[in-house]
Amino acid sequence: MQQGEKISVAIRVRPPIRQELVRGSQWKLGARTIALYNALGAPVLGQSYMFDQIFTKDATNASVYEIHAKDLVLSGLQGFNGTIFAYGQTSSGKTYTMRGSERDPGLIHRAICDVFSTIQSILDREFLIRVSYMEIYKEEINDLLAPENRKLRIHENSVRGIFVAGLREEIVSSPDQVFEFLKFGEAYRHFGKTNMNVYSSRSHTIFRMVIESRDKKNDGQDDALDAVRVSTLNMVDLAGSERIAKTGAGGVRLKEGTHINKSLMTLGT
Repeated sequence: MQQGEKISVAIRVRPPIRQELVRGSQWKLGARTIALYNALGAPVLGQSYMFDQIFTKDATNASVYEIHAKDLVLSGLQGFNGTIFAYGQTSSGKTYTMRGSERDPGLIHRAICDVFSTIQSILDREFLIRVSYMEIYKEEINDLLAPENRKLRIHENSVRGIFVAGLREEIVSSPDQVFEFLKFGEAYRHFGKTNMNVYSSRSHTIFRMVIESRDKKNDGQDDALDAVRVSTLNMVDLAGSERIAKTGAGGVRLKEGTHINKSLMTLGT
């Protein structure tokens, strides 16, 4: 991975659900393009898009990670910041991609395992890993590792840059330890049922790994070139954009959906 900013965008197509099969139009995939065709089989003008990578409905989380995410994760061990996030409408499979299943673990699980296994093979540096887990629910930041810490504020200074004040960070030394923290945090995340998804994410979540490493050969001389590296890896599972007419949302669900759409519109802008 080259130094500097790099943005790579991939599309993952999930298998269609029943109500989607009766539609007249459909999306067709190319090697790096996706285009909308009408019921007569003709392309719809202005509805063709190109991306860095397209994963078909047969793609696994393993293949998505190896092709699209692994290099970014491992660059974190070299001192580069990175962010992986899943973006799309509700019920499109974002949380499955990020969290996965027992048979096919998601990108977060695979990234954690890769970080720790790679550290074992780097003999000339010592590492310190800190993790945090937060959600953005109705435009408020809640700490999923310390549920009592709610409505946290974002701050910025010259030393730490942009940070969330009061967010708990835990020092970890193994994948299993991280998975336990994630399991704890998931119990406090907001989910709900809509007409489009029986287990719909009602908040955006950010799992964060801060990776610090020190050169073992510099004998404590921190002024040595590249003696200390600090990088951050963010894994973001965004709540899905919604059309109220399709989700049938009302009451609390309607308010949640309004906040979700507002924040996604801001991100898109």
